[in-house]
Amino acid sequence: MNKVYNNRAWWLILPMLLLVAFSAVIPLMTVVNYSVQDVFDANTRFFTGTEWFKEMLNDPALQSAVLRQFAFSLTVLAIEVPLGIGIALIMPKKGWQASAVLILVTMPLLIPWNVVGSIWQIFTRGDIGLMGWGLRELGYGYNITASPVDAWATIILMDVWHWTPLIALLCYSGLRSIPDAYYQAARIDRASKWAVFRYIQLPKLTNVLVIGVLLRFMHSFMIYAEPFVLTGGGPGSSTTFLSQSLTTMAIGQQDLGPSAAFSLIYFLIILLVTWVFYTAIMNMQKDDNNKEA
Repeated sequence: MNKVYNNRAWWLILPMLLLVAFSAVIPLMTVVNYSVQDVFDANTRFFTGTEWFKEMLNDPALQSAVLRQFAFSLTVLAIEVPLGIGIALIMPKKGWQASAVLILVTMPLLIPWNVVGSIWQIFTRGDIGLMGWGLRELGYGYNITASPVDAWATIILMDVWHWTPLIALLCYSGLRSIPDAYYQAARIDRASKWAVFRYIQLPKLTNVLVIGVLLRFMHSFMIYAEPFVLTGGGPGSSTTFLSQSLTTMAIGQQDLGPSAAFSLIYFLIILLVTWVFYTAIMNMQKDDNNKEA
C-alpha cells in the first residue's frame, strides 16, 4: 500500500519563505551583481568578472584587517567561553538569589551596542572616567587614543563585559537541565567536583556551547559599533576591523564594486570558519560519546 503524503503544510511556511527571499536572498543577489561590475552611476556600468575579487584579496590593508579580526575573535572566545562557564557554575540555582543574579547578569546584554561604546569611552577617559583616572593615579600612562596596546586591551575588556553574560546564561540553562539523578549517582560514587564537571556537566553543556561559540564568533567577527564609537579604528588603523573597512569603502568612498566583492568574501569567511567550529565541536562530542560507550 502506497503512503499518501500531505504537503499542504508547506503553505503555512510560505509567508516566511517569501519574507526571507525579500530580506536576504534578493539583497544578496544584488551584491553579487555589483561584485562583477564597475558601477559609475545608475545607467553606466561595465562587466569586470573576478577583477574586484582579485583586487580585494591582494589588498594589504584588508589582509591586515582580516588578521586583526581573527585575533580579536579568537581572543574574546578564549576568554568569554571559560569565564561564562565559570560564572554559570557559581550562580545560585534556587531562591530569590537566583532571580537577582539572573537580572544582574542579563543587564549588560540589554544595553545597545553604540551605547556600550559611549559608556566605555567615558569610563576610560583620564579626566572624568573612573578606569582612566584610576590607572593614571596608579602611575600607568593609560591612553587609548595614543597606545594600540591600551586600545586593544580596552576593546577586548569591553566585549568580555558585554557578551560573557550570554555564554553564562546559555551554560546556566544547560546546567539546570541536568537531572538530579546524575548528581546523586556522583555523590554515591564520591566523585570529585572536577569529575562531576568533566563527566556530567561539560558533556551536557556541549549543545549550548555550540550555540554560544557560533553566536559569539559570528558577532565578534562582524563587530562594528562598539570599537567605532570607542576608538574610531585608531590609533592609526590598529583597531580598524573588517566591518569598518567595508563601511568606509562602500559608504565613504562609494566603491560599490570592490565593496560588494569584499562583502561576499567577508560572508564566505564567516560561513567557512563557523562550519569549522561546528564540525570540530561535534566531533569532540562524538569522541566523548564513543569513549563512554
